[in-house]
Amino acid sequence: MAENVAATASFYRDKIGFEAAFESDWYVSLRLDVFELAILAYDHNTIPEDRRRFPRGVILNLEVDDVDAFHDRLTHHSALEPVLGLRNEDFGQRHFIVAAPDGVLLDIIQPIPPSAEYADAYSDA
Repeated sequence: MAENVAATASFYRDKIGFEAAFESDWYVSLRLDVFELAILAYDHNTIPEDRRRFPRGVILNLEVDDVDAFHDRLTHHSALEPVLGLRNEDFGQRHFIVAAPDGVLLDIIQPIPPSAEYADAYSDA
């Protein structure tokens, strides 16, 4: 949910590379490869009245093939300042986080092999 649907959709289109699949003044559906992101006005009458508020504690994960290239594009060409710098995690991710509109965190992730300590926690399935 967003306060300004058009501005939020512009962020995901212009900075991240999503393309509009459907647009209205209160709802936008965006696509990036197999991912689809819906953005809608927080105060629209399709939202139950007692739930019409901004998101809190939301982190949106976006898995990419080359997180370093994505990081370079967003930080150098789009001038976004990460709130968490590019780093490797023992649990099997190379990632960074940027602030998206309306308090949402966007975590850009590339899977990497986990450390030996974490590898044991993964199931064989």
